[in-house]
Amino acid sequence: MTITATPNKWNPEPEIISCAAEIINASGLVAFPTETVYGLGANALDPEAVKKIYEAKGRPSDNPLILHVSNYSQVEELVFTNELAEKLAGNFWPGPLTLVLKAKNIVPLVTRGGLDTAALRMPDNPIALALIEKAGKPIAAPSANISGRPSPTDFESVLHDMCGRVEMILDGGELEIGIESTVIDITNPKKILMLRPGGMPRELIEEVLKMKLDVPDSLSAKRSPGTRYRHYAPEIPVIIYRRDSDLKNLDLKSAGYVGTHEPDFETREKILFSDLKNYARGLFAAFRKFEREKFSCVVAEWPEENSGISEGLRDRIKRSSED
Repeated sequence: MTITATPNKWNPEPEIISCAAEIINASGLVAFPTETVYGLGANALDPEAVKKIYEAKGRPSDNPLILHVSNYSQVEELVFTNELAEKLAGNFWPGPLTLVLKAKNIVPLVTRGGLDTAALRMPDNPIALALIEKAGKPIAAPSANISGRPSPTDFESVLHDMCGRVEMILDGGELEIGIESTVIDITNPKKILMLRPGGMPRELIEEVLKMKLDVPDSLSAKRSPGTRYRHYAPEIPVIIYRRDSDLKNLDLKSAGYVGTHEPDFETREKILFSDLKNYARGLFAAFRKFEREKFSCVVAEWPEENSGISEGLRDRIKRSSED
């Protein structure tokens, strides 16, 4: 049986957080909100608990997990830090930036997908931070969905995928960002790698670093979750629509459309967002809506802008459309 609770976002009730923390410390699973997507949490230092995450999601065991912390001192216990880690954490945490560093032996191999590195971040959500703090240990948490499906950005989506698979779900309402964190590898301070674009824009990171982020090779890319398998995909096809695309030969009358501009073709329903931030926030929810209501496919507008959240949004659309 799955327990559900709706804590106050800004002042989460101690009894709710204590209940969730007890489950974490008893090797159980708790789905909880962050600012990006809902996470499926377990004690990151308990190999048996972490295995339950992979089982609940149907996730490949070589796909590493992000360890969520509530203070920087936890980072120093888990990985070999450097000056860049402290600088980036000081500028961007709590927030949607994940740092990859060489792991210490305290982090089980199963948590880091068999790699010699670990990925860490501090979520910008009072419920998440209260849970990590109360549990007294880092919480490993990929997105709280069946592996490969659109990440959940609302309670109903978590309930649909995880009810009966986890001990508790914390309802934090709709989330602020809507796509996962940006992941960068800072194991080599002279060559910082962008492993996965996401909620933290590239240009903000580069401004703090005073250097450009580099492109990873295929081996380095494996240090980040969300880079090796098809992700974020609904059960109906996703078609990418660029502004110079000609889709007039396709029958899209039963399709759903998402984007920030009016399409030049007829669809069953359009969801138009006012800007890219709202597009990112609503992308996965739109995917699930069109899937649930039996649309023939999703037509997703390709963000042409080269700043802000557009890079992370393009990554999610591209991965959702790949076979």
